[in-house]
Amino acid sequence: MKRRQLLGYSLLFIAGCAGSRSQLTDPYENQSNSPLTFSVTDEQGLAPLTVKYEPLRAKLSELLNRDLEFYPVATTTVAAAGLQAGSIDLALAGPTEYVLIRARTNATPVFAITRPDYYSVGVVPADSPIRELGDLKGKVLAMSDLGSTSGHLGPTSLLVGAGLDPKTDYTVEFLGDDGSFEALQKGDVDASFGSLTDYRNFLSQDDVSAEDYRQLAQSPPLPDDVVVVNSRTSPQLIEEFRQLAQDHSDEIVAAITTIPANNKYLGSQIVSVTDRDYDGIRDAYRIIGQGSFLD
Repeated sequence: MKRRQLLGYSLLFIAGCAGSRSQLTDPYENQSNSPLTFSVTDEQGLAPLTVKYEPLRAKLSELLNRDLEFYPVATTTVAAAGLQAGSIDLALAGPTEYVLIRARTNATPVFAITRPDYYSVGVVPADSPIRELGDLKGKVLAMSDLGSTSGHLGPTSLLVGAGLDPKTDYTVEFLGDDGSFEALQKGDVDASFGSLTDYRNFLSQDDVSAEDYRQLAQSPPLPDDVVVVNSRTSPQLIEEFRQLAQDHSDEIVAAITTIPANNKYLGSQIVSVTDRDYDGIRDAYRIIGQGSFLD
């Protein structure tokens, strides 16, 4: 899932959701038969949400035996506020968005959707003298988006693990999913970082030869996307939803991947999830000096 301007959104997020971890007045409000609401945190507007996720919405509605309506959100901040207020019942979020949502709400992770080949990679020109991450000290690096799981936080963790200080040892230009590798092609940067999928898409272009580039590093698998419910949801309903999702994993994944734009989920599975699974994202935020709002 794309992560756009999440650090900037986090400042609004703090102001809008301060103190929001308190228990809501009616903890089981959404046990009624009224329609449930469903958001996807990185899709802005009802039209794109419907185009990409209508098959998933229909499948979840069928499994839950409840009407399920889309609730479009403009930002992660809006999604968090909606979950907090109870206007959003369930949401599909990427790992970074989940961490931001969880920081100021009691939203509960129900299940995760794995992302095959979900890694961060660092790439240099094939003839570059840079042989390891430590050689990037003093260099200019391209990354995708500020706050991106695969295009910022994952790469930063790699670089810190190699002994580099993100505040002093290198310069970063945030150029988007496509722009980061295009900058490397133009010779504007010394190395580019992004998701393995974005790198493969770059290599598939007609004017790009894989022989001209060398993968310098690859992260461990990044955390999965996650479906959360708001804190008004009864524990019984959460457990029923969790079991339904795992029992019908193939059907849910098939519904998502009916849409070609969701091919990143090809080969995915529904798996169990805990909040601790996202501690690595929290650690990365602290590494870049943005961890205070997560505590």
